[in-house]
Amino acid sequence: MSESDGATLWKAIDEILARPVAVLTFAPDFPRVHEVVTAARAASRLTDPRLTQVFDAAQDDDHAYVVSEWVTGESLSDLLAAGPLDPERAAGLVAEAAEALAHAHEADLYHLCLRPAHLVWTTGNTVKVLGVAVDAALAGLTADHPAHEDAEGLGRLLYAGLTGHWPGDEDEGGLPAAPMIDGHFATPRQVTAGLPGYLDTITVRAVLPESRKGHPALTTPAEVAEELSGVPRPMPISISYASPAPSVTTTSRSEGLDTRHDTPPPQTVISNRPQNNGGGLLNRLLMTVVVLLVIAAVGVGAWTVGRSLGSPSAPEAGGGEPSTSKTAAAEIQPIKPAKADGFDPLGDGSEKPDRASAAIDGKPSTFWKTENYNDADLGGLKDGVGLLLDMGKPVQVSDVVATLSGASGADVELKVGDSRELGSLKTVARHKDGSGKITLTPEQPASGQYVLIWFTRLPADDGGFHGTIYDVVVHSPGSA
Repeated sequence: MSESDGATLWKAIDEILARPVAVLTFAPDFPRVHEVVTAARAASRLTDPRLTQVFDAAQDDDHAYVVSEWVTGESLSDLLAAGPLDPERAAGLVAEAAEALAHAHEADLYHLCLRPAHLVWTTGNTVKVLGVAVDAALAGLTADHPAHEDAEGLGRLLYAGLTGHWPGDEDEGGLPAAPMIDGHFATPRQVTAGLPGYLDTITVRAVLPESRKGHPALTTPAEVAEELSGVPRPMPISISYASPAPSVTTTSRSEGLDTRHDTPPPQTVISNRPQNNGGGLLNRLLMTVVVLLVIAAVGVGAWTVGRSLGSPSAPEAGGGEPSTSKTAAAEIQPIKPAKADGFDPLGDGSEKPDRASAAIDGKPSTFWKTENYNDADLGGLKDGVGLLLDMGKPVQVSDVVATLSGASGADVELKVGDSRELGSLKTVARHKDGSGKITLTPEQPASGQYVLIWFTRLPADDGGFHGTIYDVVVHSPGSA
């Protein structure tokens, strides 16, 4: 639960559809209930999946509420906690948001208060924009030129993603204010060296009028979306959330977001529509107790079944062999590498080593990428380049799952061995013309301390040729 200026946001369970939802309620003296409910009803007609869905909104003499989608994932603020994003990653996220807002504008609905907390990369590997129409109504915000306001908001989000700073007079969402040069905000390239010039120009055209130098302004989300239409879109990556239930982090005044923390959130069990009767609170409390008891019973049952499956069966009478069931398969598990390194033994020895850890951090917002090459065959300079994983000790390798870019054309080899020397790493699997998520499975048992994902051919990417790895998971039945 979170409360702000007479509006309270709850996380609840819709019993009919068995899903978490965000429920917004209001204090009796909240002055803009009608405006918020009207905005929510209008937003409920939006169909773009990148905009959080409003399920219900009602107002009568006794109560008012808005029920909307509960989002689980990482906001742009979360993604920037470790510093600026890869430029293409930042541009891809904002491009998705721009397209979504362009659809909202077609229905004459606007955001007016875009902040890093409103842009979310979900655990379902999609972009979500929180708070369209509703958050502005909650805050009582209006604008003479709402399309221009949202275009500037998108420009601020892009600036933040590229630089890790917020182009405003104060810190925002944990981000420091952008530096000033001659009384104006510094351009992205003045803050972060090496950014692509076209992204710097798009950001300037959207949000930094003093630095446009004759370039026309971007005044609508549709124009921003058009300028970013050619950037690669965020790759879908599955993330395993093995920690306890996430806590509630309020990122929009009207919609909820779960992020990974340690304390489970309070939950309110609701029916599809709040009931206005004296027994409603008691019924909800009783239902909460019942749900908790059912969860506990299921947990005990699963633990008991797990123990029975994990224990060898007793030998049958007559000296038969013990039943192995499927315990061997159950033992296969992911093993996290001790470290990763960009590996270029046929060139200068290293390949973007500062980005290598991004391929094993489990975050969809980060990735490792090779240098740019002139053609798919690495410019004829070498036979291959790759990402080397140090497992910390010798391990048996059942398979390696790697998530590449969406561009087809990557030829990849899996090499395993006990030394970093290329000649001592044995090729145990190959994948031709790969893209997205691929699985490299050794044809024969393979073990070693070092696991190498080796590109021998690169896909076309952003005017050149790169090998990209968003995520790597090594599966093993146990140590070697």
